[in-house]
Amino acid sequence: MKAGTSVGANYCETDDAVSKADFRNKIGTCKKESRESKHFIRMIVVAVPELKIEGRILWTEAKELNLIFNSIFKKLKD
Repeated sequence: MKAGTSVGANYCETDDAVSKADFRNKIGTCKKESRESKHFIRMIVVAVPELKIEGRILWTEAKELNLIFNSIFKKLKD
């Protein structure tokens, strides 16, 4: 549960960023959390192979979020 909700909670915190640097830092946290979610989903599927189909769907969503956060993070770098 935590792995699936921490990304959203951290993303909500970006609304309270006090500067561009703070926003970038919070997006960086979202990027890390979405990558961790992908890892945890992989581990769940290894432990419970019957969840492979559901795990693939969730892993794809986590990957898409990670790509979005990476894109935002890189654009703020410039």
